[in-house]
Amino acid sequence: MIDKKEVVLEKAVLVGIITKEQNDEKSKEYLDELAFLTFTAGGEVVKRFTQKMEMPNPKTFIGTGKIEDVRRFIEDHKIGTAIFDDELSAAQERNISAILNCKVLDRTNLILDIFAQRAQTSYARTQVELAQCQYLLPRLRGMWTHLERQKGGIGMRGPGETEIETDRRIVRDRISLLKDKIKVIDKQMGVQRGNRGKMVRVALVGYTNVGKSTLMNVISKSKVFAENKLFATLDTTVRKVVIQNLPFLLSDTVGFIRKLPTQLVDSFKSTLDEVREADLLLHVVDISHPNFEDHIISVNKILGEIKSSDKPTIMVFNKIDAYKAEPFDENDLIAKRTKLHYSLDEWKSTWMNKVGNNALFISALNKENLEDFRKRVYDEVREIHVTRFPYNHFLYPDYTG
Repeated sequence: MIDKKEVVLEKAVLVGIITKEQNDEKSKEYLDELAFLTFTAGGEVVKRFTQKMEMPNPKTFIGTGKIEDVRRFIEDHKIGTAIFDDELSAAQERNISAILNCKVLDRTNLILDIFAQRAQTSYARTQVELAQCQYLLPRLRGMWTHLERQKGGIGMRGPGETEIETDRRIVRDRISLLKDKIKVIDKQMGVQRGNRGKMVRVALVGYTNVGKSTLMNVISKSKVFAENKLFATLDTTVRKVVIQNLPFLLSDTVGFIRKLPTQLVDSFKSTLDEVREADLLLHVVDISHPNFEDHIISVNKILGEIKSSDKPTIMVFNKIDAYKAEPFDENDLIAKRTKLHYSLDEWKSTWMNKVGNNALFISALNKENLEDFRKRVYDEVREIHVTRFPYNHFLYPDYTG
């Protein structure tokens, strides 16, 4: 018998605020996502704390009474980590740590930690370390005595306490070194992209955990790592795909998320270059998620930031096998029917109808409607191919080489 070590999850509490811009429903949604991020990082959420405020307290993020409630709960239940839903300033982090006497993380730090866990290649690890150093630099003062309370665990991966001391110069030198290293790799990757010739490039984009890697595996018949956790894929995977004798390059990119740390957008520039240089985007959406419309807005916002929002795009609504409309009682005169009660057919007659031929509904996991998907992608790729090689297609109508 082989003894299986039981995985001990790190106990954590979540803290968020409710404002005019972020109402009760939105706050709950963000904390649900923060809980999934915490689980992905190896934590267990024991309790959530929220407070209605006009704006975050500049000293402690939440009010003095509420932070005292958090402190008592942490002390009574021996909680090791408090995670805040928004990015904390260096002063807020120091003040909160002193009050709670436990590890204090914010959403950015948590996402960076997950990236540190998920980075497999040397390039991805370099990108993540650069983002971590840029995040740590303004927070160094007073941070290391706090870290000594509980080393290891969530938020402690990457450059961490062993390599970086309180000297800002050391961190700045490290940032400079990492940037130089990334420049060299970016140049190499640029050459690799150039060596691919004029093949049509298609990029899978979308919110994290929408099934991009699963779709990549099905279409390219490869084995890209896919898991029901956030940010399962960090390194861009590029595969040559052939549909009806027409070859093209398909790339699977890192998933996007709301409140994506700017440090990551900057350090993952080369990874996002796969999106910038693509001829066609397949925007994959998890239609079974109750907030998939917000996810679409978040992805489009990031595509705009990397100047890729004007590219030809096919909307791929994935996970139709998991879609379930909430039941609605027609006899209830008080209840109001909302989008949560829509069937898939009803969704198709909304704004999705305007997307028209550029909206596909599939299940990558169960391989539903994949023939329609392949045909639509083939038609779009062939059109780009004909535009790129008009002479060859004029002489040889069946030309695909």
